[in-house]
Amino acid sequence: MVPHIKKILYATDLTVNSAYASYFAADLARTHNAEIVILHCVEAISPWVYLGAAARNFPLFLQEEKERKVQEDMAEIKKRLQEFSLKTASRFGPNPQNLVSEIIVTAGYPVEEILNVASTRECDIIVLGTHGKGLLKQTFLGSTARSVLERSVKPVFIIPLPSDKACMRGEVL
Repeated sequence: MVPHIKKILYATDLTVNSAYASYFAADLARTHNAEIVILHCVEAISPWVYLGAAARNFPLFLQEEKERKVQEDMAEIKKRLQEFSLKTASRFGPNPQNLVSEIIVTAGYPVEEILNVASTRECDIIVLGTHGKGLLKQTFLGSTARSVLERSVKPVFIIPLPSDKACMRGEVL
């Protein structure tokens, strides 16, 4: 028996690939009368990575400034995602605001955040785009998509960007 789809997690990295995958998430939501939770994760990078041992002496005010900038960026990303979700949903009929139930912008490691949000928000499926890698695009998935696919206990729809869509200007989030 196929489970009912009531909530879809659409994870985006703000690329053309993930913008294309949003149409699949929206179509699934309309078809199954489901809602979409949109997730974007700002990858956490420790100052230790850049500064090594010198990071122990990294001034606190610089760390606070960096954190403030990340928070501002996350607020801007959330605003862009709200606008994009309305634009995408409007292509599928009236009341586009009812298609997306929540937009989450968080900092962390994308695979962990995708799996965590899918679990805590009780999403039935995960939809995400993937990047083609030159001549090997049929063989390799992006590392995030591959890791989510391998670790998820929920169905995962991985949407590749077709070659004829490679020039989708204006669709980048």
